[in-house]
Amino acid sequence: MKYYNDILETIGNTPLVRLNKITREIDALVLAKVETTNPGNSVKDRMAIKMIEDAEADGRLKPGGTIIEGTSGNTGMGLALGAIIKGYKLICVLNDKQSKEKMDILRAVGAEVVVCPTAVEPTDPRSYYSVSKRLASETPNSWYVNQYDNLSNRQAHYEQTGPEIWEQTEGKITHFIVGVGTGGTISGVGKYLKEKNPNIKILGIDTYGSVFKKYKETGIFDENEIYSYITEGIGEDILPANVDFDIIDHFEKVTDKDAAVYTRKIAREEGIFVGNSAGSAVKGLLQMKDMFKKDDVVVVLFHDHGSRYVGKMFNDDWMRERGFLEEEFKTASELIAKHENQPLVTLFAEELVSHAVARMRQFGISQIPVMKDNTFVGSLDESHIYSVLVDNPQLIDAPISSVMQDAFPIVKATASLEEVSRLINSKNAAALVELNDGKFHIITKYDIISSLA
Repeated sequence: MKYYNDILETIGNTPLVRLNKITREIDALVLAKVETTNPGNSVKDRMAIKMIEDAEADGRLKPGGTIIEGTSGNTGMGLALGAIIKGYKLICVLNDKQSKEKMDILRAVGAEVVVCPTAVEPTDPRSYYSVSKRLASETPNSWYVNQYDNLSNRQAHYEQTGPEIWEQTEGKITHFIVGVGTGGTISGVGKYLKEKNPNIKILGIDTYGSVFKKYKETGIFDENEIYSYITEGIGEDILPANVDFDIIDHFEKVTDKDAAVYTRKIAREEGIFVGNSAGSAVKGLLQMKDMFKKDDVVVVLFHDHGSRYVGKMFNDDWMRERGFLEEEFKTASELIAKHENQPLVTLFAEELVSHAVARMRQFGISQIPVMKDNTFVGSLDESHIYSVLVDNPQLIDAPISSVMQDAFPIVKATASLEEVSRLINSKNAAALVELNDGKFHIITKYDIISSLA
């Protein structure tokens, strides 16, 4: 009979799959190392078990102990598998930008999950780095994994992932591409491959808001480079010990939007359901296409499974809210589709300016059409009210008719985006669209900007 003694024995030997449609701009052979076939559905299974076994061997992790780690979710899943099989407790500390699915999965496999804010400095006591360390100091018989500086992380990839890729490509690999977070994968794989062939190029994918690319190119740790970003699993605001910058030949930055869009493209064009960092890696690959020649063999590693992002990158509403959904707005009615069901807020010419201020505050809007006898006779926008009241504060109790601006222009529902955008300018803060049912709705500058983002 053929079987494994436990689930940990199934880690590794992940497939190498040719990419076809999404890489049609590239002449080289592009192969994806799809790590989702690991039992925890990510590449992190490899290093999680290696870190546990090394800690057991040198006594840092004792029987019945508690494993504590700050994680984006995937390392936590690998640690959870090890904890289950080997009999440990697990506490995972995540930041709040990680998907709900990741948190739910960790809880499902018995981990205690602690959530920390993303937008704080690494040294802030609320950061997931600080909270992880504090919990480790407070918890008896515990071991703080510290995947960022634990060199067993990159050693796992030197011993496992690198040799697999070399064997699967029969030593023909010319470029290795992967998103960089803790740095274990790129440094471990890169070291092994360069020992086999120093001409192999090791290319890291970074994200905007992370320090890696500038540090590699200048040696400067620039805190001005650091800001909050959406992309999960790659980029850092620290320099982990696992990142061997001497191994990495080049960093390529990819935007949050491109990472999200290409995550979806991989699923729809290649049938490979993988996570956010895979989208970053493929977009980075395409940005670097001039580096590759016809006879090159390029391996790009896909970290984790798309099921962990169904509420985010694979959710149209989430993508639309962030301006990531690639939609073509062609008509006025399409521009206002997202808020068409909300009533048009209006004012009557006989009302007071104070009523206009209150209405804007109530509905969180910046411009309002003014009516009289069921006809649009004027308009008000916040910048105009501001200038009026700064010059004459007493006009707060004046009728709107005495200070109102010209009425907003009206377009048909079929008006083109170009036609509408020409009407919204320094004189007109908005336009009104007449819908097919005879009702009216407002198109603002924000609607135009959102359609172009």
